[in-house]
Amino acid sequence: MPLFKRTDLLMGNRFDLAVVGSNELDARAALEKAVLEIQRIEQLLSTYRPDSQTNQINEMAGISPVIVDAEVFELIQRAQRISDLTQGAFDLTYGSMDKSLWNFDQKMTQLPSPELAKKSVQLIDYQQVELDIHNKSVFLKKKGMRLGFGGIGKGYAADRAKALLVTLGFQHGLVNASGDLCAWGNKENGKPWSIGVVHPDQSDQIIAHFDLKNSSVATSGNYEKFVVIDGKKYSHTIDPNTGYPIQGIKSVTVFAPFAELADALTTPIAVMGVSIGLDLINQIPGLGCVVIDDDNQVFYSESIKRQQLELLK
Repeated sequence: MPLFKRTDLLMGNRFDLAVVGSNELDARAALEKAVLEIQRIEQLLSTYRPDSQTNQINEMAGISPVIVDAEVFELIQRAQRISDLTQGAFDLTYGSMDKSLWNFDQKMTQLPSPELAKKSVQLIDYQQVELDIHNKSVFLKKKGMRLGFGGIGKGYAADRAKALLVTLGFQHGLVNASGDLCAWGNKENGKPWSIGVVHPDQSDQIIAHFDLKNSSVATSGNYEKFVVIDGKKYSHTIDPNTGYPIQGIKSVTVFAPFAELADALTTPIAVMGVSIGLDLINQIPGLGCVVIDDDNQVFYSESIKRQQLELLK
C-alpha cells in the first residue's frame, strides 16, 4: 500500500506525518484531523497565546489557582513525576528562567556572572507547583514563576496525533515532531521504520541505526542551538541548579514506549551526566538511551547493548 505524507509548521516546529493506506482520500482526511489535533494541543500549552491555559496559570502565579482541562492537569501531573524521578533535572517551571541572559544568538558575546546565572533560575522549582486533584486546578506559589511545555509538549502532541490516526484505522504510520518521533506498524514496503543516531559534529555521519517497532524516540543535542564564546561551545540546555549551560554531553537519544516520555527524558539526562543519566534509564523497563559526550565517546544503555548482542547472534 502507498505512503501518504504531509509536513506542517506546528507548535513552532516542523511536524512530518505519514500513514500507509489504500485510499488517498481517507488518508489525507485522517492526516488533516491529526494536524487539527496538534493545533488544539498547541492552543492549550502555548506560552505565546495569551488565551492559552498555560498563560492563564502563569498570569495567576502567586495570586490564585487556575482550573484547567483534565488533559492539561494530567500532563502536568506526569511531568511532576518525571521531575521527582530526575531530582529536578526536568522541570516545567523552567519557563521562569530569565531569557535575557541566555538568548543564544550572535549578540551573545560573553557569559553572565555566576551570581547572575544563579539568579536567573531562582524561580525554577517544580515543588512550588500546587496541584488540586479534586478541582483540577494548578497554582504556581511564587509570583514570576512560569510553566513551559517545551520539554514535553511536542512528544505529547505526537502521541495524541498517533492515537487519533490509529483510531481512524491506520495501523502503520509515523509522526515526527522535529526529532520527537513515534512510529507504529511498518513502512509501505513492509519493513520496520528505522532511525539513525547522527554524529553531533557531522550530520552526514550515522553512528548507529535502530528499528522502531511500535516505539518512540527523541534526541536533544548541543548542535541544535548554541553559542560560541572564546572558542568554546555552550549548549542551549541550562542546568537549573547552576543557571549555566550543561557541559560534558553533546547528544542524548532516548527510546521509550511514548514520545512524551522520550521527549521529557532527553534534557534531564544531559543535565545529570553520562553515568547518572544511564543509571536512571537502566532502572526503568522499556527505555533505551544513546549518549555522546564532549569527547565523541558513545555510551549505550544496558537494554540497547542487549539488543546489539541479539543482532550479532
